Amino acid sequence: MTQKVTERAEHAQHEDSRYEAVRSRDARFDGAFFFAVETTGIYCRPSCPAVTPKRRNVRFFATAAAAQGSGFRACRRCRPDAVPGSADWNVRADVVGRAVRLIGDGVVDREGVAGLAGRLGYSARQVQRQLTAELGAGPVALARAQRAHTARVLLQTTGLPVTEIAFASGFASVRQFNDTIRAVYAATPSALRAAAPARDRPARRDATPSAGIPLRLAHRGPYQHGPVFDLLGHEAVAGVEEVSGPPGRRVYRRTLRLPYGTGIVAVDERPGGPRTGPGGWLEARLHLTDLRDLTTAVQRLRRLFDLDADPYAVDERLAADPRLAPLVAARPGLRSPGTADPGELAVRAVAGRARSERLVRRYGKALDAPCGTLTHLFPEPAVLAAAEPAGTLGALAAALADGAVRLDPGADRDEAERALLAVPGVDARTAAVVRTRALGDPDVAPPGAAVPETWRPWRSYALNHLRAAGEWEQHR
Repeated sequence: MTQKVTERAEHAQHEDSRYEAVRSRDARFDGAFFFAVETTGIYCRPSCPAVTPKRRNVRFFATAAAAQGSGFRACRRCRPDAVPGSADWNVRADVVGRAVRLIGDGVVDREGVAGLAGRLGYSARQVQRQLTAELGAGPVALARAQRAHTARVLLQTTGLPVTEIAFASGFASVRQFNDTIRAVYAATPSALRAAAPARDRPARRDATPSAGIPLRLAHRGPYQHGPVFDLLGHEAVAGVEEVSGPPGRRVYRRTLRLPYGTGIVAVDERPGGPRTGPGGWLEARLHLTDLRDLTTAVQRLRRLFDLDADPYAVDERLAADPRLAPLVAARPGLRSPGTADPGELAVRAVAGRARSERLVRRYGKALDAPCGTLTHLFPEPAVLAAAEPAGTLGALAAALADGAVRLDPGADRDEAERALLAVPGVDARTAAVVRTRALGDPDVAPPGAAVPETWRPWRSYALNHLRAAGEWEQHR
């Protein structure tokens, strides 16, 4: 009885803290939780500019899907469905974190709940139970919320026909699409399109399939664009990637292999969003051969640019260390970039840049419509395993092709590292790079490095600060 009383008190205290974040319109918590107002039937992000509701009328939810499942509609002022995802899913390695990453990649839409459960090694009932217990919504509801967001983006930023948008968003029928849009946004698809914010309307006029889909890839807190684009430029593999333009105005472009087709994306270095205040976005334009790949492509770009990170939590922890404090102050919001293609990243980590470019020329699939210097997709592991079976590269490609090494968003990080180290020629340092970049682990230290335990759980970010300051070699 005493334990239950204590738990209720802790829960009330936790919700009171959330309400204070809502009262102060604290954008640091956007995406970490959502609040809904029972008197209006609307749910919002914590930083919503509307008048703060009375505490007794407020309910809190871990996800937008949970709020939608309880019958609340998305606020048209703060657009809570557009906030960066919770940083928890980058950090957590348990089944819930892995499931959320897979759902973000579109696995439920492509393979159903059974496919999701199979990838996780659990039964569908177990996955449903764990997600519902922690997030207030199961895999179907989470995928539905994601489809609704994709549909809104297409409705408000493109001139595509509504019917085409329905299937591109992952809905099984136009009726299901219409019902979901009405339930989530309290508007018909046509009305939602007409209500597009003014900032999106200029983009919509030239947003045709041939012109690409304009995107605003939101992030929370400060974002250090320069080091990310420096790294991408340094690593760029000709034919697959390029970085052009002067510092501060660079554009990163690359080809994408996606479940239904291919894509080409261009991302601007110039900051998007307000000049002051937390958060902003990266401006991007995405060309797809099949619009059903939109959700997956966006999620892979978010992982590449580390857009779902929580820079407030990272910086607060690392700034407490005297060695890192001046580096964090100099570069607040420094990110730990990932990759748009985990298998490609692993191959490139073994092959190096020069050999990777030769592999692209020899074995990469040529695009049907090359775009400037972007001419190929990076070769698939099965192709490389057959073409160059010898050595570490061949062994790694074969392991990736037959599933002995799994690097998809739902992969178990520890198991993946063990499988990598079982590949002849893959050393611990290479495995650490793959774990950091391909699996998005925020807490990786190179083997043998004298890295303080106090940097946990953000050791990947700490090392990026040292590298950005040119101090990693000295530190070792």
